[in-house]
Amino acid sequence: MGKRRHCPAPPPVLHSHGFRYFLFVISAMSLVGLFYLASKPCRLGGFFLGSRQLDDPSLWSGRLDELPFAWNHLRFSASPPPRRLRIALFVKRWPKGDRAGGMERHALTLHGALALRGHATHVFTSDPGGPPDRSSPTCSSTSRRPSAAFARANAALPFDVVHSESVGLPHLFAGNLSNVAVSWHGIAYEAVHSEIAQDLARLPGEPRSSDQVKRMQERLFRVVDEVKFFDSYAHHVATSDHVGDILRRVYMIPDERVHVILNGVDEQIFRRDAEKGTAFRRRHRVPEKAKLDKGHPIMVEALRQLLEEEPDSMEWVFFLVAGDGPWGDRYRELGPNFLVLGPLDRPSLSEFYNAIDVFAHPTLRAQGLDQTVLEAMNSGKPVMVARFAGITESAIVSSEMGYVFAPSVQRIKETLSRVIRDGRGRRALKLFTATKMAAAFERLFLCIASKNAGDGLDFCRYPLSTD
Repeated sequence: MGKRRHCPAPPPVLHSHGFRYFLFVISAMSLVGLFYLASKPCRLGGFFLGSRQLDDPSLWSGRLDELPFAWNHLRFSASPPPRRLRIALFVKRWPKGDRAGGMERHALTLHGALALRGHATHVFTSDPGGPPDRSSPTCSSTSRRPSAAFARANAALPFDVVHSESVGLPHLFAGNLSNVAVSWHGIAYEAVHSEIAQDLARLPGEPRSSDQVKRMQERLFRVVDEVKFFDSYAHHVATSDHVGDILRRVYMIPDERVHVILNGVDEQIFRRDAEKGTAFRRRHRVPEKAKLDKGHPIMVEALRQLLEEEPDSMEWVFFLVAGDGPWGDRYRELGPNFLVLGPLDRPSLSEFYNAIDVFAHPTLRAQGLDQTVLEAMNSGKPVMVARFAGITESAIVSSEMGYVFAPSVQRIKETLSRVIRDGRGRRALKLFTATKMAAAFERLFLCIASKNAGDGLDFCRYPLSTD
């Protein structure tokens, strides 16, 4: 049972010519999508607290474990933190470079920001993802049994808080810890929604496969299993309002143990930058006006039908495929207006978002509040997403934010036609930054640590004199 430790140096304190051109950029980095069914209306306008409406949620006051909306809406102090936290992070795989899944990117972005705030994160993982990264703002422990490695480290010097990305920390071990917070990026209940979406996408007369039936059955029983073992974790962080609601109502986690902290992306990378967008378009020889899209089987079919039915309006629509995967060739076959770019690193992705007009995300897999949508929104781009609650309740909260559609070829065609007619001119929210996310997690961790230490400091109240 080999173990390798790596601790880097401490962080600094851790339409010309009468034509309208469009570009739909198809993000195919994984060629697996994300859909959420909206189970209730989007929240618009103010927040209701009992019979009182609060137009500015940052004016809320009270105990944070009773907060009725996402922590990102509050204004936490940007001053140096009152104490330096020692954090244990459990993640199944620690990301290396830009090839990382959403959960891994969340861990890297969050704990990098916390390190810059002066906190020390120790990563416990069975898969380091590659050779040691000397620029990492964390210490890491790689072991076949991360829980055992943690137990030894915690016995020598107790951690203030333990953070688990999904089930990185097994629930059998978590049940013994009162200072653990688990963040959920996708739960089985959402996966059932994904199966419903995939079934709705079946062609008329196409039978359900035995694998699909078996998978749906397994998903349902997985929900039951999760309801049973989720209670082992002391605190739950939902990365979307929808997941928070499901944890409370379906998984029956007490309200005071469920905290909604929306995903955030690095605003220093994903931001408006017209010059970068122009340079990207010139480099790839695409028109000056652009729209962006990510999608797979039903998107390809919708595009094929639109190209046949509306050839004149589609002549000036251009598509980019960012990433690689089996669907790249299918998009190339649709015609010369489709350009497959291959994988893009984060700086190139920033240029990519700035080069387009609209980001469309018609995916069929539920796993929390998808970071690619937030990256596009933070770059000032409206988005086109499936009508699933994880995104529509937390991000696309009004028609100004973008477009929503049901997961079917006909609905995608209708929405694509509307996007092309509308052109540009919608806006994005600014809740989804790494700074906002890290500030919320920092306060949550301080709250948990102060409860556990019993030192008289109550970081669970808002606002504090420093906020």
